[in-house]
Parts: sequence; C-alpha cells; structure tokens
Amino acid sequence: MQNPDLFLTAFRGGFTGILRWPQLDELWDDILKSDLGNWYIYAVGEMPPDTTASEPELKRFIEEIDKLLHKEHQEDYCGIVYVDNKQHPEFIKIFDPNNLGVTCGFSNNPPLPGWILSKITPTDLPAALPAPGNRRRWWQRLFGT
Repeated sequence: MQNPDLFLTAFRGGFTGILRWPQLDELWDDILKSDLGNWYIYAVGEMPPDTTASEPELKRFIEEIDKLLHKEHQEDYCGIVYVDNKQHPEFIKIFDPNNLGVTCGFSNNPPLPGWILSKITPTDLPAALPAPGNRRRWWQRLFGT
C-alpha cells in the first residue's frame, strides 16, 4: 500500500492545461498506446479505487469521458483537463463541466476535479482536504458545534 501523502503531493503538484480538443485527443491516444494496466480511475466523491482499471475499463472510461466533455463543455477549446506531464502523463485531473468554479487562475478554494486518472493509488480527496473555513464557521454558528 502506498503512502496516501504521495497522492496528495501529486494532486497539489504542477499541472499543464490541455487547452485544445486536438491536444486532448493526443493525450488519450498516448495513454491508450502506453501501459494500460497501470491507471486508477477515481470519480472524486466516490470511494477511491484500490486496484487499477483493466484495459477495457480504461478504454471505456476514456471513450465515455471524452463524449461527456465534448457534449457538456460546448466551447471551441478544452481547458478543463490538466496533466502533470504531457509527454509522460501519470496524473490527470478532469473537471466536471457542470462544476467549474475557478479552474484556471487563482482561488483559495478551487473546486475538486470530477475525475482523476492516476498511476498513484488515490486518496479520498473530500476527506483529506479540509472544508473552507467560512463553511466550517457557518456550520458551527448554525448548530453550535
């Protein structure tokens, strides 16, 4: 079992945006041509997987997420997929087109991605990352906890 801090460190690391749809196509092609058996598929908010996806699962996920992103992010640019290394990807954040908030630029409380492809065993992000202080204070005022 890997140290959960490895996933959080990678999650907080540097990422490059996939700005154009053809760049996203290239990323998917690169993944599908490489080591298919080493990717975790994590839907943030669900229990993180403890095993990597099979080749058919990874192919199906890429096909379906690509359709969803094109359908629901009807822009001439992508800009909602981020990768740690375009040449040798090991961690990919995919933001939900219906929950973007501030994904580019700066925010003290950026939204979590909707999905993550990672070669590192995922950690439960909502549990690992504290809620914003203003929400905790609101909750404490509401219920006096």
